[in-house]
Amino acid sequence: MKYMLLIHAGAIEADGTPEGCDVQDWMAFDKAVRDAGILVSGESLADLVTATTVRVAADGERTVVDGPFAESREVLGGFYVIDVPDLDTALDWAARCPGSRGGGAVVVRPVADFGA
Repeated sequence: MKYMLLIHAGAIEADGTPEGCDVQDWMAFDKAVRDAGILVSGESLADLVTATTVRVAADGERTVVDGPFAESREVLGGFYVIDVPDLDTALDWAARCPGSRGGGAVVVRPVADFGA
């Protein structure tokens, strides 16, 4: 079953990495999911200042603003989609993810399979 690991950083270091882990941690995790043969896809997102938010009102009027302007201090930093047998295995991989450290969190969501 496919699961998405949404990586939310609680705090960002001066170099842009989540607090509590470094580039080598991310490279090791990335290698581990690849070597395990469970990686479907994954990406790191560009800096938050490059975000644009689109909202469409009931009357169809579109509003576009710079940034997410979320009320949260967490930053969505990236994601992995993994294909593992069950939720417990997905949770084990989420716990190994460097993004789950230092005030960060990894949200685990099953990917909907509309063909089932």
